[in-house]
Amino acid sequence: MIRTGVIWATLIAALAVPLIAAAGSPYLAWRDPVYILAGFAGILSLDLLLLQPLLAGKNLPGLSAVMSRHIHRWIGLTLALAIVVHVAGLWLTSPPDVVDALLFVSPTPFSAWGVIAMWTAFGAALLGVFRQHLHLRFRLWRLSHTVLAAVTIVGSVIHAMLIEGTMEIMTKTALCALVLLVSASTLAKLKVWDVRRRG
Repeated sequence: MIRTGVIWATLIAALAVPLIAAAGSPYLAWRDPVYILAGFAGILSLDLLLLQPLLAGKNLPGLSAVMSRHIHRWIGLTLALAIVVHVAGLWLTSPPDVVDALLFVSPTPFSAWGVIAMWTAFGAALLGVFRQHLHLRFRLWRLSHTVLAAVTIVGSVIHAMLIEGTMEIMTKTALCALVLLVSASTLAKLKVWDVRRRG
């Protein structure tokens, strides 16, 4: 019971502290509400990327395998929505920058990584939603879903680390490191690359 409480408290802190630190950023004083909303939607997306591999690996105490799977699915859809809010908010505040990013002609390197992560996140979400309609073997479906998720995670981490903005550097670095560490651990545990066994 104590161990379960410590795990959940640690996770909540890992998710909340970057948001709290960003809320105190001096950069917010010169930003309009739409831009701030877009920025926090991006931070929330990074938070959700920490939860997804934990749920996929059924590593959160107190949650059954079925519950973990259901929450994983809903958080995937929430992540896609958060990305839409992030991009839409940036579009409303600076359409030319978003167009340049989508066309991969932006002079800022973080833009390309963000766009790549966005499309692969949408791809992973669509695979999740239409899994039953694709008639793929489970292990092949899971490999495809995981590859898209892995690209989303790596692209999002690079995107976040290259941006000098609202997120405080230490909490951002810690969150990104946790996302990568947990994701790598889950990949090793699930062995998703093995598609030979019947699923």
